Amino acid sequence: MGNNSAFKLKFGFFSLYVQRLLILTLLSLIISLMLFPSIFSKPKSFKLNEVAETDIKASHDILIENKELTEQKREQAVKEVLYVYDVDPLVSDLIFRLKQNMAEARDFFAVTEDKESAPEAEESPDRIEERELLKSSFFKSIEIASDDNLFERLTQNNFSPELEDNIVNLLDQVFKQGVVGNKDVLMTQSQKGIHLQSIQTQDQNLVKDLERFYDVESAKESIESQRTDLKKIATSTKLANLSVDIALAMVRPNVTFNQRETEKRKNAARESISPIYNKIKKGEMLVRDGEIINASHLIKLQAEIESSGRIGMLGRVPGMAVLVGFLLSVVYALGLIKYGLKGDEGKDLLFNALILLGIFVFFWAYNFIAVEIARGFYAFTSTALLFAMPVACGAMLITVFQGIGTATTFALIISVFASLLVEGRVEFFIFFFISSLLSVHGVRDYLGRGILIKTGLKVGLINIILCLAIESIYGSFYSIEALVAIIAGFAGGFFSGVIATGIIPLVEMSFGFTTNIKLLELANLDQPLLKDQMVQAPGTHHHSMIVSNMVEACAESVGANPLLAKVAAYYHDIGKMKKPIYFIENQMGRENKHEKLAPSMSSLVLISHVKDGVELAKEHKLGREIIDIIQQHHGKGLISYFYKKAREQAVSKGSKSAIIKEEGFRYPGPKPQTKEACLVMLADMSEAASRSLVDPTPARIQGMVQKIINMSFSDGQLDECELTLKDLHEIAKSFNKTLGGIFHHRIEYPEMSTKTEKRVTNGDSDHDSPEDTRSSEAEDRGDDREGLKRLGL
Repeated sequence: MGNNSAFKLKFGFFSLYVQRLLILTLLSLIISLMLFPSIFSKPKSFKLNEVAETDIKASHDILIENKELTEQKREQAVKEVLYVYDVDPLVSDLIFRLKQNMAEARDFFAVTEDKESAPEAEESPDRIEERELLKSSFFKSIEIASDDNLFERLTQNNFSPELEDNIVNLLDQVFKQGVVGNKDVLMTQSQKGIHLQSIQTQDQNLVKDLERFYDVESAKESIESQRTDLKKIATSTKLANLSVDIALAMVRPNVTFNQRETEKRKNAARESISPIYNKIKKGEMLVRDGEIINASHLIKLQAEIESSGRIGMLGRVPGMAVLVGFLLSVVYALGLIKYGLKGDEGKDLLFNALILLGIFVFFWAYNFIAVEIARGFYAFTSTALLFAMPVACGAMLITVFQGIGTATTFALIISVFASLLVEGRVEFFIFFFISSLLSVHGVRDYLGRGILIKTGLKVGLINIILCLAIESIYGSFYSIEALVAIIAGFAGGFFSGVIATGIIPLVEMSFGFTTNIKLLELANLDQPLLKDQMVQAPGTHHHSMIVSNMVEACAESVGANPLLAKVAAYYHDIGKMKKPIYFIENQMGRENKHEKLAPSMSSLVLISHVKDGVELAKEHKLGREIIDIIQQHHGKGLISYFYKKAREQAVSKGSKSAIIKEEGFRYPGPKPQTKEACLVMLADMSEAASRSLVDPTPARIQGMVQKIINMSFSDGQLDECELTLKDLHEIAKSFNKTLGGIFHHRIEYPEMSTKTEKRVTNGDSDHDSPEDTRSSEAEDRGDDREGLKRLGL
């Protein structure tokens, strides 16, 4: 079984990979072919001082290396390299040796004092020699010059631990900040910062605050400035002065400039700058007819020949296909997947590819048509007619079906390809990109088909301004061409909305996407499924209506789609129509079918309504999002009522060895993947549990809702959705408000109240009778168990 699952997983991944590869390859090849309508060209040879026989233009874009600018960029890259400074760990060894020598000296003089305490004791020559050796070793180990006076002062203070601590603290303060040999050199990097590297571990940190470092003199000044404060806390003034004097003598740089590593990085930065080329655009004049070819012409002509020979007659289309393929692949990986497309990824990719290809082919064909139309008129050129191209239509469609993030990426790509068809002119790229982005923004909240037309009109008005700006660049502001461009630009925006309006229903039917319009249609209570549910399972229908109100009320506060959550709540329990009387809300006082069933069978009946609901949803084409929520609205929750009942039956029959597996009483899942699915699950459980409350006061409702949410959280049912603890708090607050409104108290009517009447269990009475007050807790416990059977809680 496990091998089969692994095989299906691998095969499914392989199949998706093949789909991606096939779609991207075909799309790249088709676009590349259209970018090169003529791929055949024969290169010519030219000589210096030769007379050109005809005008020669660049057949495609040519790059010629600009050596001067390349060198400037490389020098700039070298200047941006950060200096590397090494942190010397030997300073910590120096402090360690100081502590070690101080301890040895204390031991030595402790023995000396014991001997000198005897009467008429004199220090032996051996002890004097040992004392000299100790002095020499002490100063050598801490790397300062031997000083008899200083050693004598140390001896007078008995190399005390307090003295040692004072010295270590003073040194530690400056060494932690860093001491450099030449701070002037260091401060030349104050604008960029430096890399501080450990000699031992090679770990490095970026340091921008270079003022923190001391040079040797400022480090000594820092230590000297603490002399007064140290006198106040030290045992004696002499000890404080001695501590400062030794610390001053031991100050040395612990941060040094690593010139070798810095130069190595500068060389790497220089080599990382690729040569910079000047671009000769396609169609640019290289040499005119009758002109003598000079050295400058020859360089350009030679570049043209080399470029043509390198690409080759058959190399243009495959080369462009590779570039386009990589562009699409990278944008897909970093754009579409980033924004979290879920569900059938192959279908999403196919839809994106078809829309991109459709817009591109339409523009390609329209470009030729515009040229032919313009030939019959002398007042304007084909450029003015290009503004009528409804490129923004594609961005509208992607926004409606896949969201604003994916649509923004699409707008960028289609704008690039559309501008390539008009010789890569930047002004057209900006025009198409702005139009597409405005369309994305206009239809981001697609709740009516009229929004597309309105957005198209708005985009058309903005296009007028953009067209005038572009025409002013060409110097045609006061001309017939500007007027034609204005009309074309407005038409392009308007027809984008019209075309998108007509295409959306076709896309919905072809790809099974769920838009807000489709959700509004599904929210109509006259839908066949909802009408069948109302007739066959009225209790479930009423429950679904309340759940929909609950999720709609709080969806927006947690960043979910209120319309999707509401409609999904309508349909989440449609599977119960297959066996309605097995669910307590539809029994209406009739016999409970589960009393005659084994707990395991009862759990299978409850679990089956999820599968039945998914099948009904697919049959009626409710859409992928709603089907997912139906499948996930119980997560992998435990049907605890029947699980406990099964265990109790096993114990009562004396089969203590029988093991009741919890997995058999859990829903198959998956756990909720979206906020909407999680909202439906929590609302479903909360509404059902609220029906078990005999006296649904606000406090009891609040406690019940909090218990349901805590239980779901602790059981791990919320692990795979994006809800935060703050969101859960907002959900609980909203559920309390909604359920409190449903179970609000009403004033008792005099003709309907009697002295012995108990409080109505649905909360229609404002007062409890004495009998109800005494028994309410017991009734709550009993009715809780009965009322929660439908959830298995």
